[in-house]
Amino acid sequence: MKRLRMTLHAPISLALGLFLFGAASQSASAACQLNSPGGQIKRVVNIVFDNVHLRRDNPNVPSDLEQMPNLLNFLQDNGTVNGNHHTPLISHTAHDIVTALTGVYGDRSGIPVANSYGFFEPNGSVGFSSSFLYWTALGGDGRPEMLDEQGKTAPAPWVAYTRAGCDVGAFSVANIEFERVPDDVTTFYGAGSAQDVAVHAELASPSAATRQQATTDYLGIAIHCAIGSPLCNTSLAAPDSLPDEPNGYNGYKGLFGNIGVQPAISPGGPVKDLDGNVIADAFGRPGFPNSFSPSATQSLGYAATMLEAGVPVVYLYIEDAHDNHGSSGGTYGPGEAGYVAQLQQYNTAFGKFFARLATDGITKDNTLFVVTPDENDHFVGGAPTPANCDGVNVPCTYAAGQKGEIDTLINRLLITQRANSTTFSVHSDDAPTVYINGNPAPTDAVTRTMEHDLDALVATNPITGNTDKLSRLLADQAEMKLLHMVTASPARTPTMTMFGNDNYFFETGSGGACASQSDCVSVGPAFAWNHGDFQQQITRTWVAMVGPGVQPLGRNDEVFTDHADVRPTIMALLGLKDDYVHEGRVVAEWMHQHALPDGIRDARENFTELAEIFKQLDAPKGELGRASLRWSNRSVTAPDRVYARYLQQIGEITEQRDELAGQIRTVLDNAAFHNQPISEDAEDELGHRAKALIDQVKDLAERERDARD
Repeated sequence: MKRLRMTLHAPISLALGLFLFGAASQSASAACQLNSPGGQIKRVVNIVFDNVHLRRDNPNVPSDLEQMPNLLNFLQDNGTVNGNHHTPLISHTAHDIVTALTGVYGDRSGIPVANSYGFFEPNGSVGFSSSFLYWTALGGDGRPEMLDEQGKTAPAPWVAYTRAGCDVGAFSVANIEFERVPDDVTTFYGAGSAQDVAVHAELASPSAATRQQATTDYLGIAIHCAIGSPLCNTSLAAPDSLPDEPNGYNGYKGLFGNIGVQPAISPGGPVKDLDGNVIADAFGRPGFPNSFSPSATQSLGYAATMLEAGVPVVYLYIEDAHDNHGSSGGTYGPGEAGYVAQLQQYNTAFGKFFARLATDGITKDNTLFVVTPDENDHFVGGAPTPANCDGVNVPCTYAAGQKGEIDTLINRLLITQRANSTTFSVHSDDAPTVYINGNPAPTDAVTRTMEHDLDALVATNPITGNTDKLSRLLADQAEMKLLHMVTASPARTPTMTMFGNDNYFFETGSGGACASQSDCVSVGPAFAWNHGDFQQQITRTWVAMVGPGVQPLGRNDEVFTDHADVRPTIMALLGLKDDYVHEGRVVAEWMHQHALPDGIRDARENFTELAEIFKQLDAPKGELGRASLRWSNRSVTAPDRVYARYLQQIGEITEQRDELAGQIRTVLDNAAFHNQPISEDAEDELGHRAKALIDQVKDLAERERDARD
């Protein structure tokens, strides 16, 4: 491990090199002007987990975090851990990470669902685009991948930092570094550039090791530099172009891929993980280790090296702990020996990480630590053996066929059970979005028939033997708009979304009717953790913050929050601001009084009361969103006359909600970032209107149920 210290026995040349490296590191961050109260926060460490759980999946088995006491104790002893935290819809990796990065939902970031999305071609056929592409890439529909509400590339999350003179490092975090080759290399450097030509040549090689080289060199790692940063004073730095950025973004540079970043942060040799191993691909070539599933020791090791090189803001991503990341692959159930062993490795890594940072003088007293899992997920499987296993002392085992998501070919089931052979595609998921070829209108017969037929599908659960209804809630286009799932590109809007039974994973396949159910419904042993759906186990996750200005509340679930609230809260703690209004709000309840922006501190109660009702009005998992989803399901599966009445009402309600939410967002933003306290009259008036609209939607959902019953 490379540390910023010398030993008594180091040769003079090595000691001099380390001294110069330390001096460069200090100068690299000297211009960084974070404006936290008292200037206490000097760095930001933002950790994103894939599916690491605060709550227990099996009551006898300690949760993921309970099996990582080095992390859990650090968070609970020094800051706030909120377990009443929610994802947007649908709940999945790309969408969730981007929402936390930016503070806006998919309607303003261009990602309607994740981890890929469908789009309608002009001829009515359906194409698909990955949700993982570099920030300035174009999506499959020819529009910006990160599409904002104005049809431009959405503001980038590193800009507030670099404008403040702070370099921003990223390791494996969605869309702020290169995600795909050759796509992102071509997008960034240009077709025919030296980098583009080299990458295409590598990908065309007959050698697997050479084909891997482009990924190893270019994916998953970046530093976005402030103007004048010494780290970007190299021929490897490239212009960090953001042509659509509000107020312009000129003169900035960045380093992309290990091929650009490693020489800047570790000039003496390859970057190592926390265990002293070179971070390398499967062929031993130093660089990005794999396809965006880095281990804790790899991600934390690369992040520590960035921090020690003077990068004051670092984002990193760590793979989930549930799937088998060894050579054999597959998945684990709660309490299995391999599952417990992986969590022990994570725990060890965090112990080394915090110790290493403390040696470097990077602590809770001068650094803001933020930890957010992208989503929760639901274990699909039977009961373990023995029944009282806890995993830690008594390992859990699962019988063959009793562990794995239930893979379901939804198009063939429709043919079998409903004689419906309509041509359509889905974004495969526990909550599949459906794209009917030809892009029919919501009221077209083919759409209405599909809704009724999806609602009628059943299957015999191969694990339990029970007969399961497959669709739990259906959202039409009007409901998806209310849930922030409709972007500025009409081509990306699905025909509908089926929020399904959370034990099933829905996809399409070739063939006609199922000769037997096993032709179309089977246990998929490679994966056993479902996400994407609406159920609380999946959408309710957690967030934690530690550092100057954050109250040490420990585990505190009193406040409802979601991923959109992470960004504005970070900005408020740092004394920075974005050039746009967030869809989230500052969680002032977690902040010390002295750390609050003046506009909040001067009328804190008014701010928090309005912010809390705002979340219930506007968040996808708020009261209004939950009630409207029930209302949508009852209406789209009802006769046409009921559906017509619903369409008129939900359109009006969405307009009212959007107008009111926009007014409240502006008031909250002005208090947090423009020193304009919220008056009691404004809080009362806006809060009353929000409560009335929420109650109206809840009443409509109940009335529709009563009318149908």
